[in-house]
Amino acid sequence: MKRVLRGFAFALAVLLIVMGVNAWRVAVPVVAVAPFRPALDTAAMSRRLAAALAIPTLSATPEAPSLERFFELHALLRAQFPRVHGALEREVVANASLLYRWKGRGDCPGVLLAAHQDVVPVEPGTEASWTHPPFAGVVAEGAVWGRGALDDKASLLAILEAVEHLLAQDVRPECDVWLAFGHDEEVSGLEGAVAMAALLRRRGVVLDYVLDEGGAITLGAIPGTTTPLATIGVAEKGYVSLRLVARDAGGHSSMPPRRTAIGRLARAVALLEEHRPSADFSPVQRELLRRIAPHVEPLQRVVLSNLWLTAPLVERLLTAQPASDATLRTTTAPTLFHAGIKDNVLAQRAEAVVNFRVRVGDRIDGVLAHVRETIDDDGIAIEVLDGFRSEPSAVSAWEDPAFARIEAALRSVSPEPELVVAPYVTSGGTDARHYAALTPRLYRFLPVLMTPELLASFHGNNERIPLAEYERMVRFYLRLLQPATASPAQRQS
Repeated sequence: MKRVLRGFAFALAVLLIVMGVNAWRVAVPVVAVAPFRPALDTAAMSRRLAAALAIPTLSATPEAPSLERFFELHALLRAQFPRVHGALEREVVANASLLYRWKGRGDCPGVLLAAHQDVVPVEPGTEASWTHPPFAGVVAEGAVWGRGALDDKASLLAILEAVEHLLAQDVRPECDVWLAFGHDEEVSGLEGAVAMAALLRRRGVVLDYVLDEGGAITLGAIPGTTTPLATIGVAEKGYVSLRLVARDAGGHSSMPPRRTAIGRLARAVALLEEHRPSADFSPVQRELLRRIAPHVEPLQRVVLSNLWLTAPLVERLLTAQPASDATLRTTTAPTLFHAGIKDNVLAQRAEAVVNFRVRVGDRIDGVLAHVRETIDDDGIAIEVLDGFRSEPSAVSAWEDPAFARIEAALRSVSPEPELVVAPYVTSGGTDARHYAALTPRLYRFLPVLMTPELLASFHGNNERIPLAEYERMVRFYLRLLQPATASPAQRQS
């Protein structure tokens, strides 16, 4: 017995030593860059952004097909950015999307910067909850307020500010720079971005990389660290919604059967919530945790540096919060439920819609199989909802000059002394996926420090962008577009 205990103790000691060595050795090279702080007229920039936010460019839908507000925005942009509209080639695509070409000096793959003009509506009855009216375009309390301030007119205006600034300095890029501003991203970009991507492909355009909205800078996103974390999206989850339908003979509520259409459907939805697709660490998630590991407390560093052993523990910790749980699995979200016509009449039809954001590594067919197996009820019809659906995107490389260029630009304009930059998978969809035929390098990032309050304003109340973060955004695009950044930054340990 003593020999067995000695053997166990020795094995445990070796294991602890290996884990400690792994934790000690984990290190992530950082990009060495000089600070980039050009002087900007923040007051003028904020007024231009506010004017754009005052135009309610709600996504055009069959119910509200008018594009007049988009044309109003186009006229405003022409007036606000005269150098851009004098020097760049400009096309209106699919009636309201804007495509600009800033012709470069050389014959080399260009860069495409994407943003979108459209915004989501404000939920009726919530306008009074806003500190400033959602479409007033107000600059107050150190921020620019209004629907679209973060999603995504700030990106659009910041890109134009950067190009206008560089044109004033007679700067010309080495390679072509394309600006693609869709008008229907919030309803999946199937008109605007799809049409612009197809147009570029027909013309034989080859891109080095695409940069669209997506990740951001956050604090405390991973328990145990206070170091700012900048997540650059290298992929995005898939999207599919399923309609579940239960039917019954109906009748009077005084004589109900043992199982009604509503009861059957409610059981099916409850089973889907209870039995979710399994969680797993993708290579992207593992890399993100590896980059965070040097910035957490020693014990957590040991845990994050040895996922080969500690993955179940880390998974349990991450799945405790909806935001981090969503990074590990295909999510299940019942979003619509319709049934019945009167309180004393049994429903003959009950219908629910369940939305799934499909994890990289899963497929829509696998989601369908999971739903059928989980519900296991022939009385429930399952069908894919008409409209947009997409498989998870391919994963863009993070050990890549394009990723390094984005990282270098961010570090050069960020005041944070420590900043972890890591790849991640975006849970929401972006227009970036529509440009996959033009380049394998699709990145998604919003250079803004997102507090919990700002995150809550996405598609919610009091959407705004602090002036300091808008300055950071403009400087980021300025640095990214500087010809001097054509070569990847020198990396140092």
